Amino acid sequence: MSSRTLAELEADIAALRHSAERAGISLACLFSSSDEFEAAVVRVRREQGAFRTRRRRWHPLLSVTVIAVLVLAFLLL
Repeated sequence: MSSRTLAELEADIAALRHSAERAGISLACLFSSSDEFEAAVVRVRREQGAFRTRRRRWHPLLSVTVIAVLVLAFLLL
């Protein structure tokens, strides 16, 4: 096993501390609360079109059938 000098050990410890600080910063959350995070998620999902109301379209044959039934009911009464 090779012996290491005190300067090498200090340099390794300083590099390790620097890496740990950088990792802590990269893991820091951009939001101060879960409410802010959820609001951001909803905003992004709305921008992507996830919460659009879906219009229900009637099938043309169904529309004709409903109109025919109403006309028939009106003529019979």
